[in-house]
Amino acid sequence: MQDARRTLMAVHAHPDDEAIATGGVLARYAAEGVRTVLVTCTRGEVGEIVDPSVAQPDNLAEVRERELRAACAILGVSALHWLGYRDSGMMGTPDNAHPDAFWQADLDEATGRLVALMRRYRPDVVVTYNANGFYGHPDHIQAHRVTTAAFAAAGDPARYPEPGLAPWQPRKLYHTAVSREGLVEFARLARAAGVELPFAEGDELDWLTPATEITTTVDVRAFADTKRAALAAHRSQVGPETFFLMLPPELWTLAFGVEEFVLATSHVPVRLPETDLFAGLPPL
Repeated sequence: MQDARRTLMAVHAHPDDEAIATGGVLARYAAEGVRTVLVTCTRGEVGEIVDPSVAQPDNLAEVRERELRAACAILGVSALHWLGYRDSGMMGTPDNAHPDAFWQADLDEATGRLVALMRRYRPDVVVTYNANGFYGHPDHIQAHRVTTAAFAAAGDPARYPEPGLAPWQPRKLYHTAVSREGLVEFARLARAAGVELPFAEGDELDWLTPATEITTTVDVRAFADTKRAALAAHRSQVGPETFFLMLPPELWTLAFGVEEFVLATSHVPVRLPETDLFAGLPPL
């Protein structure tokens, strides 16, 4: 029997990406009864370790898997799945050329893996990164490519047929975003409060999205503390002295109390701008 709830699927590259980019919507929609499914493409095997007492390179994958499961429990995630690839590291590094790296994955094969998960869970809404992977990381770019291809293929019975899995077309595909104007305002208030920022005034932050391109803004202020706790669960990557975790509560909520998205594809009529990822979907 199919689950009758609304379903949100988030596709991320590494453990901790889910908390940073979508922790608020995962927590909010889970609290509202939505089934939330997280697909993480790699285990973050080559991430930087901020606290050597928590992890070492030889056990980082296992540690990050435990951290992600803890974060998912905090966010109320219904189901966690690994796409099954190795962290690619950055362009030009030996890890990027590793045969098991996500960046080296066969796109057709990776798409088929995600199509199977989409048909199994039948998400109404899918969230991932934009074509630049939000900030240019190879695994984020690959997650965008695979998710975009799977979104297009999942409803086609001729693509990736598998016994027991009927075609399913998700209704909406979103890309995560941070508005340039929102970050400028946050930076102004942070400097006024005496908070030292990890970037200088005037830095070119080309990963930001102009506010005019943001289609969907979701209020997650009620879950800001939940998002903070989920991020803090990733101890190997985010220590207590990490910039964001040192923000006073009011600035944390300002920075993370709203999550922004760009609607990439919709198979239902929409009226933009939106305040709900499920806006426009017919009643269940």
